[in-house]
Amino acid sequence: MNYYALTPDAIVDAMMSIGLHVDSGLMALNSYENRVYRFKSDQDGALVAKFYRPGRWSRAQIQEEHNFLFALAKAKVRVALPLVRDQQSVFVFNDMLFAVWPAVAGRQFEADNLDQLEALGEQLGRLHQVGATFPLVHRPTLSTDDYLLRARKVLVTEAQIPAKLKEEFFKRLDALIARTCVLYQPKQQLSLHCDCHASNILWHDGPWLLDFDDCRTGPAVQDLWMMLSGSRQEQLMQLDTLLAGYESVREFDSSELALIEPLRAMRMVNYMAWLAARWSDPAFPANFPWFNTPDYWQQQLRVLDEQLQLLAAPPLSLTSWN
Repeated sequence: MNYYALTPDAIVDAMMSIGLHVDSGLMALNSYENRVYRFKSDQDGALVAKFYRPGRWSRAQIQEEHNFLFALAKAKVRVALPLVRDQQSVFVFNDMLFAVWPAVAGRQFEADNLDQLEALGEQLGRLHQVGATFPLVHRPTLSTDDYLLRARKVLVTEAQIPAKLKEEFFKRLDALIARTCVLYQPKQQLSLHCDCHASNILWHDGPWLLDFDDCRTGPAVQDLWMMLSGSRQEQLMQLDTLLAGYESVREFDSSELALIEPLRAMRMVNYMAWLAARWSDPAFPANFPWFNTPDYWQQQLRVLDEQLQLLAAPPLSLTSWN
């Protein structure tokens, strides 16, 4: 079975191997890192099957993600739980790892809705309560070694940066990396969602947190900062609202606000490296046609400069808001 060209027959056979029937509606969903399909089973309802990209996570790492989800659901965090068959939630078909979830109904999360933002904060507080006592021993830590130094090596070998821009690009990138490595010094780390943005949240009688594929260990603020946007004053209002919900469950260490811009820099560089590393996958040139163009790399020079300025600015402070 070819991961890069999964056929409907292969998907149906994989589902049948664990006793599920694809009765209608087999449809590919918008996912790049894995291959994800929604279908209808007359017996089990609407389901979503995820085929994991070979070589990215081990079976133990995927199982740890699922175990984290089970612990979160027990603590009343709104997460979708993978189906279990014969006490297993990670399955293998033709050497390919996959899992199946019930489809979550809901509408798009409104990041500018303060009521929804406060409810999300409460859920993240519950998530981190569990994360503080549920170590992810098989998963990596959110680190500058991975998100910056490893990512730089990928960009050197895989990115198609025009020769006339390459020297200046890496000069600015190295300045960003050096500054971020100095500033990113988390005091406490716990198990996180780690990719908590609006596209990974649905609203149905409250927020539902989806797609824990990137879960790992890191500082609590990692699950908060991607909800912030707009001017500094707008971000402070959003942060205050998030923390009103969060601190109804768990105290937040405000010193972690100084990690927001280092974390943004890490995500930015890691994202560039992710696209470069996946460029041989046919799905990536088709869905990211703007990447690896001269205009893209010229724009990244400006983006790196802007982020260096943000790293030099004073961090967000709740005292300046309150």
